[in-house]
Amino acid sequence: MELDTNNHSVFLLYYHLVLVTKYRRQVIDD
Repeated sequence: MELDTNNHSVFLLYYHLVLVTKYRRQVIDD
């Protein structure tokens, strides 16, 4: 179960980074 939790946390962190990157790109484009 620990592995699942760790993988889930990493996925959430990665997903958040992707969203932040997209948001920053949109702001820069504007």
